[in-house]
Amino acid sequence: MPPKDPSLDDQSVLVMDLDASAGDWQPTPHGILLGKALAEHPELFQGRTVLELGGGVGNHTIPMVRMGARRLVTTEILPERNETTRRNVQRNCPDAADVEYRVADWLHTEGEFDVVVTNPPFAKSGMRNRRYFIDSLILDAHKRLREGGDLIFVQSSMADIEKTKRRLVENGYEVDVLQSAEGPFRDYYFEDETFMEEIRHVEDGFETRDGTYYETLYVVRARLLPWSPPEGAH
Repeated sequence: MPPKDPSLDDQSVLVMDLDASAGDWQPTPHGILLGKALAEHPELFQGRTVLELGGGVGNHTIPMVRMGARRLVTTEILPERNETTRRNVQRNCPDAADVEYRVADWLHTEGEFDVVVTNPPFAKSGMRNRRYFIDSLILDAHKRLREGGDLIFVQSSMADIEKTKRRLVENGYEVDVLQSAEGPFRDYYFEDETFMEEIRHVEDGFETRDGTYYETLYVVRARLLPWSPPEGAH
């Protein structure tokens, strides 16, 4: 894969012609902020191997290709969604050579990578514990990361950013917030009464001003620190 084109600045890296079909995931405020953060840190991708969990319409895949990722594996849970990612990458990066499109469920795939990137489900995770996918990243992403590798993801303040930071440190990561942004609630938040009740118990989970609810989105970078289990560990 070619090195990053020096003529591409942060904004042009994000200029894309995207084609989506019914049922494809459209870019959300979470995904848009994640894309901006990725574009501002090309050093995290240039010459490195990347696993993207959930390629969607390719709005993160394409910038990582343009920034010179040496090899990129992007996953989707359904073949047709995988095809959308492939189609948009080929449309926007016709010379992209080393991109692999896998049908895979979350971290249930093979390989070891320098970077893992994802926008994990939360409000509509479909799990009793809405943090399930965030917590599983923290516990199991080391299986897909090389030592010194970077786990990069976006989450809402309503998913408890301080809990995320603590659990990352407990699991051997050095944590940094690459970018944050405040924005109004999406309409569907109000449609789920259990969600609205849960987030009231999260410290600093949201703010209300003049009758409008606001969340803060955070793009987290967690670097996996070297570690060896002690002798005799099971």
